[in-house]
Amino acid sequence: MKPFETIDLDTVQAHLISAGDTVKLAPLAGPEKGIDHSVFLEIWEPGGAQPPNSHSDEVETFLFLRGEGVAEVDGVEAPVKSGQFLVLAPGTVHRISNTGEGRLYAITTMLPDGGFHKLVTDGQSTTIDAADLDVLASVFGSQA
Repeated sequence: MKPFETIDLDTVQAHLISAGDTVKLAPLAGPEKGIDHSVFLEIWEPGGAQPPNSHSDEVETFLFLRGEGVAEVDGVEAPVKSGQFLVLAPGTVHRISNTGEGRLYAITTMLPDGGFHKLVTDGQSTTIDAADLDVLASVFGSQA
């Protein structure tokens, strides 16, 4: 593992876990970098959601950067929005849905990775488009 690495988001390849998904994930770090966890930029289309899912041994976190949605965790719903941090305990059945008019953005981590990075990167390739880069630039206060 390198002591540090910077990544330009316009060079990152996003993926859909399954064809027709409404959530894209762009791996930023993972086992291929020699670490035991993974980090993703996750983007939900308006109305988008991933299917209910669970990770038996992994803690999953979401730092919401832009947009709003609903997190359903073990049957309990809670609103989520930019500026919030969500932590999901291992074994919880969860689903995040975008309820806003625009895309929902988060930095998502999985610790340990538990094969999630491979699940994502084995999926269909897609892009991070100019609109995504503009949103990220505004969130982080820089130029895209």
